This record gives sequence, C-alpha cells and structure tokens, in this order.
Amino acid sequence: MIAIIDYGMGNLRSVQKGFEKVGCEALITADPKVVLEAERIVLPGVGAFRDCIRNLETGGFVEPILQVIREGRPFLGICLGLQLLFTESEEFGRHMGLNVIPGKVLRFPEEMTQAGEALKVPHMGWNQLSFKRRPSAFEGIEEGANVYFVHSYYVKPDDERVVATTTTYGIEFCSSLWKENVIATQFHPEKSQETGLAILRRFAAMT
Repeated sequence: MIAIIDYGMGNLRSVQKGFEKVGCEALITADPKVVLEAERIVLPGVGAFRDCIRNLETGGFVEPILQVIREGRPFLGICLGLQLLFTESEEFGRHMGLNVIPGKVLRFPEEMTQAGEALKVPHMGWNQLSFKRRPSAFEGIEEGANVYFVHSYYVKPDDERVVATTTTYGIEFCSSLWKENVIATQFHPEKSQETGLAILRRFAAMT
C-alpha cells in the first residue's frame, strides 16, 4: 500500500490520481498508524514551511515519518515535502525541519536574470532536469526532460552527493535528491505528464 500523508496542506487528490493513472492504489490518510503500516510513503506539500512542519507535529506524523525512513521503506517527498526533509528553512524566519537531509531551504535571489530576461519568483512552469545521479525511480527518464515546478524556495544540501538532478532558473539548484530509500522532488511528478507518471510508476515498484 502507498500512503499519501494528509496533514492539511497538499495537493493530495492530484497525487492520488497520478498513482491511479499508472495502476497503483494509493490511500490518502490523516492517521499516523496507517503511515506506520504502509509499504511506501508519499509526503506532498503546498504552502508555508512553518505551517507544514507545525501540522506534521500536531498531527503526530513526525516520528512515524522518521521511523519509516529509518526502516528503509520507500519514501517520496514532493515539492514542500522535499523541503521539509531538510534541517531548516529561512521562509518567514528560521524554522527547523525533519533533518533527514542536512542542509537549508533558501529563497531564490532577487532580480535573477537568464539570457538577459528578468525572472519572476515563484519559479512556475516547465523546466529541464540535468542528472547527477539516477535512482531507480528515474530509470528511463531522458536528460533534459521537462517537469513542472511551482516554488519560491529551493534546497541546498550540505552533502552534494544526495543531489539526483539539478535545474537552472537564474541559478542552478537541486531539483531532486536521492538518499538510500528516500526520493524527493522539488517539481510535481503528478503535474509533469508522462515523465512524472513514469516516476510515480517506478516509485511504486521500489523495494
């Protein structure tokens, strides 16, 4: 079973529909006990970092998430679900995260440009992946594949070896990571058409 964690912030139904499109059953749950029993865990997220981490804490999800990761079960973080894995975020002050991945969540610099064009924040729309490492969930995904982003903050891991892909938007940033059983994407696989669905399908097959 794939459990999609419902902690009051996230585009949950679209993630569930993404798994359904590739023939995989996924359950949206607000019950930490269900998370502890699931074979695979998905942590989506939309909104402010501080609110999301607070909701995880009050919902009783922090220890179940950490236990699932420690036990080696496949874990997928999406968008803010990637950022919550980090040590801390600078969004609306300094807020501590789950510290699964040592590092920080930073805001895009002001007045970024690319090819002489001013760039808007949030980074919203399609952009390309450049592979540094390739987890099994990304097998078959082509270099330069386009995926869909909506974010104003990006992650900076202390250990660059966890970076799976980077993307350039004014700066080159980590757009996905891989550490053992943990896969996490800054982009939205559920909104990234065939490329994203392929990632969901392969994640569901991870052991």
